Amino acid sequence: MSHKYALKGVVLDAPDPRALGEFYSRALGWELNAHDDTWVTATDPDGTTGLSFQLEPNYQPPTWPSRTGVQQMQLHLDIQVDDLESAHQRAMDAGARLMEFQPQPDVRVYADPVGHIFCFFTD
Repeated sequence: MSHKYALKGVVLDAPDPRALGEFYSRALGWELNAHDDTWVTATDPDGTTGLSFQLEPNYQPPTWPSRTGVQQMQLHLDIQVDDLESAHQRAMDAGARLMEFQPQPDVRVYADPVGHIFCFFTD
């Protein structure tokens, strides 16, 4: 028997899900669907991809690049953009932090306001 599986989104922990959802909505131009103070979802314009944020009062941000003995990154978001410079400016205006270590010239690595790592890249 064959089953079909479709990943519809990713969930990030946050001490304030609504604030983090608002950041990604501004940075990506996505719609924020606020559910309550413990869970919100940002959805891309065509409605196919969701990025959710759930309450985690004990959230600890990861380090980038990773180091032994401190919280390591469990995942990061890779987001394809049409124009790296305009996407960079939008992310910075929304409150992103450009990371010091940048491993590739056509990729930009950022931290969101609570420290989740995300990357912008072009095709």
